[in-house]
Amino acid sequence: MRKLLVLLLIGHSLLAWSQKKSNAADNRLAGIEEKLQTLLADWHAAGFAVAVVEKNKLVYAKGFGYRDEENKKPVTPNTLFAIGSCTKAFTAGLLGILRNDNKVSFNEKPATYVPKLNFFNDEMNAGITVKDLMRHSTGLPRHDLSWYFFNTPDKDSLVGRIQYMEPSVHVREKWQYNNFMFLVQGVITEKITGNSWEKNISEKFFKPLVMSTSNASIAELEKSNEPAVGYEVKNDKDIVKMDYYNISGMAPAGSINSSVNEMANWLRMWIHGGKFNGKEILPASYVSEAISSQMIIGPALPTREHPDVQFSNYGYGWFLASYKGHYRVEHGGNIDGFSASTCFFPSDSVGIVVLTNQNASVIPAIVRNIVADRMLRLSLSDWNKEMKEAADKRKKNEKETAAKATSSVKKGTKPSHLPEELEGKYSLDGYGTFSVKAHHDSLFAKMGNYTYWLKHFHYDIFQPFEVTKKHKIDTANKSDMRLNFITGLNGEVERVAIYDMEPSLNKPLEFLHHPDTKEIKPERLKEYVGEYEIAGMVAKVYVKAEKNLFLFVPGQPEYELAYLGGDKFALKILSGYKLEFVHNGEKVSGCFFIQPNGTFKATRK
Repeated sequence: MRKLLVLLLIGHSLLAWSQKKSNAADNRLAGIEEKLQTLLADWHAAGFAVAVVEKNKLVYAKGFGYRDEENKKPVTPNTLFAIGSCTKAFTAGLLGILRNDNKVSFNEKPATYVPKLNFFNDEMNAGITVKDLMRHSTGLPRHDLSWYFFNTPDKDSLVGRIQYMEPSVHVREKWQYNNFMFLVQGVITEKITGNSWEKNISEKFFKPLVMSTSNASIAELEKSNEPAVGYEVKNDKDIVKMDYYNISGMAPAGSINSSVNEMANWLRMWIHGGKFNGKEILPASYVSEAISSQMIIGPALPTREHPDVQFSNYGYGWFLASYKGHYRVEHGGNIDGFSASTCFFPSDSVGIVVLTNQNASVIPAIVRNIVADRMLRLSLSDWNKEMKEAADKRKKNEKETAAKATSSVKKGTKPSHLPEELEGKYSLDGYGTFSVKAHHDSLFAKMGNYTYWLKHFHYDIFQPFEVTKKHKIDTANKSDMRLNFITGLNGEVERVAIYDMEPSLNKPLEFLHHPDTKEIKPERLKEYVGEYEIAGMVAKVYVKAEKNLFLFVPGQPEYELAYLGGDKFALKILSGYKLEFVHNGEKVSGCFFIQPNGTFKATRK
């Protein structure tokens, strides 16, 4: 054991020495550390790490700042960060391997491999291919809040939501980023191999690429030797810790955690056409195809400031662009508390990976460009200054937009319902269910792990503000979403329309209202049992299993009733339909059928 420890220490020392030697030897990067160090203060970041490869060598690897700001634990090249959507190239790569083994065709329908997969309409079911999943050309917009707010570890459950998700354009009409389509790719690999996506990633990439500490779950990240803690910036200056987001079910779209040292091996493989240390990891034919233009993202015309930065296309899990005349293959990543950039220049055999524990950070892009300018011996642009000016301009625009929204408020209006009348659950197929609760004169919405105070905007429209873990309302980060509670003909809240939940659809998503149910003693149910005559027909109310009340209307299925309090019940599976029983003395004499199209009286026989 002691001998093994000595060998490990020697190996670690040799690695550190070789990195120091390579860092000092490459004069292209001379003085870069001082420049990169300033980014921490300029952007109020806890830390980041960067690694650079050239041909088959790691030429630079360095950590800056802290992986744990509170306990002052430094970032090193071995610190593990969540890499977010940089995961996508891994997932698509699995399909490249399976195609090489003649187990999948990119031109086949996805349902060939995932039989339970259905899309929103016949055009999509008939037209979408596996290739469309890989290059974001299905016609579906992001629909990200479906998985982000209504998270589940069950991949198949998430796949089942896709059939309810409305497209915003026709198949292959337009490039539109979509995480669900990379989830489907991961599920395809599971169905074909019989192994989990996580095991496939480990067997096909982590092990042969010597990515021994990389993993694909929050549980493994937390148990690792050097996990980074995620942070966000509040009030334009405060570094605030964020909880890890357990992406779980959407893992194939963005759950990998890795270090810059190990991601450097991933880049070395791509630079060498799919080979690592002489062994084929990815088929060369797939590598060439994956980094070739498969879909046009947008024109990305050159600007006056940067006439040599242009075009924007997509391959399979990679963004493609021309950076100052050099062909760049890149993908970014963002998940709560973390941001990333993985890129390489295939014609120059140079790769750069930047990982940071800052939420929605521009640091990976800034560092990537600073390093690229030097490694490719290009004119040096002041990317930090440019991106700071762009960020300041964006904040100014956001404030102006918020001011315009506030000025549009119709003052003096009030909701048509009391807060408690808006309580209940609101559900939408393809998304999930969230709850609304009243507390004193305020309303709060619980969506997944997030709680929002619903501030009255005007009329029946409310604006959400996040409630922090410390029970404080974060009014600094204003959401563009608006919740419009809609009343049915019966005067009761029927649904809520949420604007800007999926901006590409240019219309709100509507969640149906289900009032909160209450407990009722089984013996009380018996007083409602009987036949009720309405519009020339007889409806029956009866008890099953001594504890559940049901309604049967001729020609319709039986409906289970949920107790709402008093003498009122709701039909469990039909939103907006209720029964309210009427007493004549001590006995029930009739009931009202409360429906979206009106209220109808029934007499007990």
